Amino acid sequence: MLVPLAVGSFTSWYQHGLPNAHFPGISSRLSSYITVLVQEWSVVVLIWLALRHRGLSIGSLVSGHWQTFGAVFSDLGLAIGFLLVAVPLLGVLVHFIGGDTNGDVGNFTPKTVLELVLFLGLAATAGFCEELIYRGYLTQQLSAWTASPILAVTLQGVVFGLAHGYYGRVMFPIMVQGWLLGLLAYWRKSLRPGMLAHALQDGIGGIVAFFS
Repeated sequence: MLVPLAVGSFTSWYQHGLPNAHFPGISSRLSSYITVLVQEWSVVVLIWLALRHRGLSIGSLVSGHWQTFGAVFSDLGLAIGFLLVAVPLLGVLVHFIGGDTNGDVGNFTPKTVLELVLFLGLAATAGFCEELIYRGYLTQQLSAWTASPILAVTLQGVVFGLAHGYYGRVMFPIMVQGWLLGLLAYWRKSLRPGMLAHALQDGIGGIVAFFS
């Protein structure tokens, strides 16, 4: 599973950012969104096949599903609380390392209504797929290999940051975000709060950038 993640990370670094992706007839941003969507869902399909081979399901990684509205609001509250702590911390780290969020990353944010709609779909995809990949399957595998859940959380955060190579130096705060999301999943024994937090952070970021 590390191979497709490594390939995706190297590709994004080699082309100096996803905004340089291009499909004929559509904007570079839409091309970027489609590239990420295909890449992330392809990895999820590989995970689904691996789990199916072992007689398991995607739900076994997520740790169940919501049974009541109360459970939904509980996880949503945890997600919002997580963001209230994590977002300012990550902002300080980005400022400290001098990361450029107005370059390639700024070019990645939506500029048209169509791009915004697809970006929000991308945010939902990132929330589900990336948490399933990194905090779910990868952490589970690393925990089995290292016999240490904390080491597994640490390593998945490193891989998570490297997989966002198109962010340049900002990938280091993203590693920290991966560690925080890993600790949240480890604490709650569920991916649901992290999935909500991840999707909300990306989605709100896209909306704010669109109207700025």
